[in-house]
Amino acid sequence: MSSVRFTVTPTKAEDLPGLSDTSPDISSRPSAHVRFGSRESVNRSEPVSEGSGGVTTATLGGAGGNDTPDYCSVDQGDGNSKISSVYINNSHGMDDDDFYDRNLALFEEEMDTRPKVSSLLNRLANYTNLTQGAKEHEEAESFGEKKKTSKLPQMGTFMGVYLPCLQNIFGVILFLRLTWVVGTAGVLQALCIVFICCCCTLLTAISMSAIATNGVVPAGGSYFMISRSLGPEFGGAVGICFYLGTTFAGAMYILGAVEIFLMYIVSQAEIFKGEGAARLNNMRVYGSICLLLMSLLVFVGVKYVNKLASIFLACVIVSIVSIYVGALVSAFQEPRFPVCMLGNRTISSHFIIDNQCRKTVPVETEATTESFDSNFTVSYENSTAGPIIVPTDAPVVVEKTTYLWREFCQSPDLNTTCDEYFSANNFSEIKGIPGLASGIISANLWSSYLSKGEVLEKGSLSSSHVVHPASATHPYVFADITTSFTLLVGIFFPSVTGIMAGSNRSGDLKDAQRSIPIGTILAILTTSVVYLSSVVLFGACIDGVVLRDKFGDSVKSNLVVGTLAWPSPLVIVIGSFFSTCGAGLQSLTGAPRLLQAIAKDNIIPFLRVFGHGKANGEPTWALLLTALIAELGILIASLDLVAPILTMFFLMCYLFVNLACGLQTLLRTPNWRPRFSYYHWTLSFLGMIICLALMFISSWYYAIVAMVIAGMIYKYIEYHGAEKEWGDGIRGLSLSAARYALLRLEEGPPHTKNWRPQLLVLLKLDEDAHVKSPRLLTFASQLKAGKGLTIVGTVVPGHFLQTYGEALAAEQTLKHLMDKERVKGFVQCIVAQKPREGISHMIQSSGLGGMKPNTVVMGWPHAWRQSEDPQAWKTFINTVRVTTAAHLALLVPKNISLFPSNSEPSTDGYIDVWWIVHDGGMLMLLPFLLRQHKVWRKCAMRIFTVAQMEDNSIQMKKDLATFLYHLRIEAEVEVVEMHNSDISAYTYERTLMMEQRSQMLRQMRLSKSDREREVYLSPRFRSAEVHTSNPVNEDRDRQAQLVKDRNSMLRLTSIGSDDDDDTDGGERDRPVSSSSEHHRRVQMTWTKEKTAQYRATHSCCSTPEGFRDMLSLRPDHSNVRRMHTAVKLNEVIVNKSHDARLVLLNMPGPPKNTEGDENYMEFLEVLTEGLERVLLVRGGGSEVITIYS
Repeated sequence: MSSVRFTVTPTKAEDLPGLSDTSPDISSRPSAHVRFGSRESVNRSEPVSEGSGGVTTATLGGAGGNDTPDYCSVDQGDGNSKISSVYINNSHGMDDDDFYDRNLALFEEEMDTRPKVSSLLNRLANYTNLTQGAKEHEEAESFGEKKKTSKLPQMGTFMGVYLPCLQNIFGVILFLRLTWVVGTAGVLQALCIVFICCCCTLLTAISMSAIATNGVVPAGGSYFMISRSLGPEFGGAVGICFYLGTTFAGAMYILGAVEIFLMYIVSQAEIFKGEGAARLNNMRVYGSICLLLMSLLVFVGVKYVNKLASIFLACVIVSIVSIYVGALVSAFQEPRFPVCMLGNRTISSHFIIDNQCRKTVPVETEATTESFDSNFTVSYENSTAGPIIVPTDAPVVVEKTTYLWREFCQSPDLNTTCDEYFSANNFSEIKGIPGLASGIISANLWSSYLSKGEVLEKGSLSSSHVVHPASATHPYVFADITTSFTLLVGIFFPSVTGIMAGSNRSGDLKDAQRSIPIGTILAILTTSVVYLSSVVLFGACIDGVVLRDKFGDSVKSNLVVGTLAWPSPLVIVIGSFFSTCGAGLQSLTGAPRLLQAIAKDNIIPFLRVFGHGKANGEPTWALLLTALIAELGILIASLDLVAPILTMFFLMCYLFVNLACGLQTLLRTPNWRPRFSYYHWTLSFLGMIICLALMFISSWYYAIVAMVIAGMIYKYIEYHGAEKEWGDGIRGLSLSAARYALLRLEEGPPHTKNWRPQLLVLLKLDEDAHVKSPRLLTFASQLKAGKGLTIVGTVVPGHFLQTYGEALAAEQTLKHLMDKERVKGFVQCIVAQKPREGISHMIQSSGLGGMKPNTVVMGWPHAWRQSEDPQAWKTFINTVRVTTAAHLALLVPKNISLFPSNSEPSTDGYIDVWWIVHDGGMLMLLPFLLRQHKVWRKCAMRIFTVAQMEDNSIQMKKDLATFLYHLRIEAEVEVVEMHNSDISAYTYERTLMMEQRSQMLRQMRLSKSDREREVYLSPRFRSAEVHTSNPVNEDRDRQAQLVKDRNSMLRLTSIGSDDDDDTDGGERDRPVSSSSEHHRRVQMTWTKEKTAQYRATHSCCSTPEGFRDMLSLRPDHSNVRRMHTAVKLNEVIVNKSHDARLVLLNMPGPPKNTEGDENYMEFLEVLTEGLERVLLVRGGGSEVITIYS
């Protein structure tokens, strides 16, 4: 152990040059030798002459290698015992420098609860490596826990947020339904649908970015954000909605993959032949098989799903690129996709087996009598007639009926009775893909909504006016469902979901607070541009009847969007199949984890079992439940019916994300400091309104069902384990609501994110009931900005029965001042005999339930050195101790009269924070709150911290900047290096003066009995020695002069008298009536012998020689170290912050030994000298600021 030798020379006051009150700065004088160094170093003390009074050496720490600490011994040279430290209990005499930094000696008593900033930053160095989980992140705020080191997250914006969001947003709807939406709604309404949905997600993304950048968001996405913003009730309800939406999204993707597989890849794999119910049964069978296989893959290992994700994303990108390339190619070369039309009705290509879109087909044959049949018409020279005999060498053309003839006429014969519409109209072929330059967009601008069973018609084609309903047995292309604008909104909206993918991966991001907003919003803008441009391209390249053909029946069962792709429709078919499979796997991977996060929070008890899983944490039971719920969606078997269901759940989730952001912005909670600044509460509420409107537009009954489910979950969580108290009537409704709210607040301590300063402002009134420091209330109003609880308190001295009227007058004075300063709060006046007891009672009893003050604001006792108010500084220190014991924060503005008023204009400047020890983060939070007020709004924030010799100041600065970045606080950062320099002579002299003054106060502090003896002493001497000789008279005069001098000195230094404090209030006015005191007074008889004996025994403190002995006092080592800390810190603070508008500084704790109270006040004075506006801050022992959301 490195021991430290503290050497002070000389020891006599007269040997110290310049020792006077008028020249305190002797740091530059070479004759003052003060050494403080390591034992291994050379002793730099100069040789001391014999006349110097000797050399005092205090060696601390073990010698040699012995770890046992020695006792601190200080030789005074006169045989007296050592002077123990009056600041801390040095009974063990350990070397404090071996444990604490010399430059932080003022804060060493509380280093266990208030660590150095460097220690805090070291513990926070790997705060981004925490386990990804909601509960783990909540527990991770305990700095005492050591986290396992893991690989640093390295994912950037592009790979970590942008591409995953693209993969989740682009999906089955783009490939299977967007063309149908465009054809049905028309280009204009389709643009409107896409624009509304994209606006909804963009506004939600802005709100989500604000919430996500308000701290670290673990896995759980929107559930974590909403539950931590709006509480467990909303969080649980929306979390379940988001879980159900994700689960049904998995079912929708599986249905989309099965639809692509059965219709466009292997159409022969159908088990049930036919349309309608047969198609749905095929979807159910294959969908269930696909769900089982995907669930097994997820169960086996998520790592395989993550590895396949990039492949699936590549398929999506290639498919989209092929669409754009195909659209450009179509302007020069039209794809060959003819569509057969009967009149203006579309014919399904399934029935054109012979590839003939006509009624009859001419066939050349030899003309023989035997060869003719009734289904042929022989044509010769463009004339038709019955069977006739023609020359055998002439060509004979016979018209043969087609398969379409048979479908409409139920017979291949030419002379059969056919459908009336078939007979009146002819077949024709149109181009299914006219191309980009065809101008077809003009025909596709307007909507064409159909009812179920209606035929797809092209209005621009001529048709007979025969009104004949189409039969389901005819080979037309029919609408399978009744369409409307609201239905299309519900079907399309799932194609814009998936914006939470980035926030779910925040733990894997290198810089989540930068990547999440940029990546998510860029992904939404990219997908919005793709969707909007796709709507225009589809309308400009593809014919309307093909667009409205949902399954591609008119284009040889090709995927409609695939007809536009280049170079082949197979690119889209294969790409869309793999992309939908990948999206389904992602949903089956994410949904169980979301359910597991909800279950682990234990807010819904019956879901607790789903929080367990395999040994590696995989949610086995949650996966099983997810597969069962997804099976319900697959049994619906229609993608068009499943899409509106998950639309409801996602819209419900997005609605509450917007609500959470809007409420946080309006409430202006102290923890609401999003790094993403491009948000506003109006945008959040606009997004919330759009979400609510889309819910009812798409399907009002689904919206009601989703709201009922969410409401039931909310109420279940709210009422779980607690009884609702409604009060006893309408008149008690308000009281019941207040009581219920207070009881809810009482259930547990507030979370760090909900912490806000609830102020108890201690004001002092003068004799005329005027507030002495009204700027304290002004400062409180600037700090609160009208939010939270404020209690203004004062203590009225006296008895309650006699001073009740004064208390009411004081209360009215404080209310008037609060109205003037526009402070909303309450007034509390306490009548007490002693001010310190009244303040203690007020701190203990203020507030009700959860609405208790957590921060005390009081003024600095400016006249603590004078005798105007001898008890002010003792009351001050007692209040500091009481607030510490009550775990309350303490704010002490020094020079409060220089603080700005509310009417002063805002000026530029700096708010400097000197973060020396960490005591809960109050120093970080207070400047943020002050800057919300107009007076401080233009002030920038600077944060200074102190680095010791062993600290890496460069790394400290980087860590501090990173910490502030994650706190979402904009501030300049500077690390001030404080080297272990020798203690200056000025520090030594100032400590010596302080201890001489304290020693004088202790020697002159008389007990109550001593005062009484003095009272009896002087009259008895005057009466007993009135006829004595001159020497006795001289002795009497000298004694009277001594009493006078002592009383004068006592009056000047009465601020340190404990007896004055004891006689405050009742004891001072209460007569001494006890029999023992009366007996003692009666028996007190003074004679010359007794007087001489009394004077002899008290000569050390009652003679001038006794006072002169104090001049040989040597300062205590611990006090020198503390004074050194105060002087050094004050030097660097004044040097760096002399131009700051406000300086915030850690307030050291008071000494554990009350005998050092005078020294404590002196240390604080030295620490804050030369600073205009200082705010001393002392935390309450709990964290008030967090990096988490």
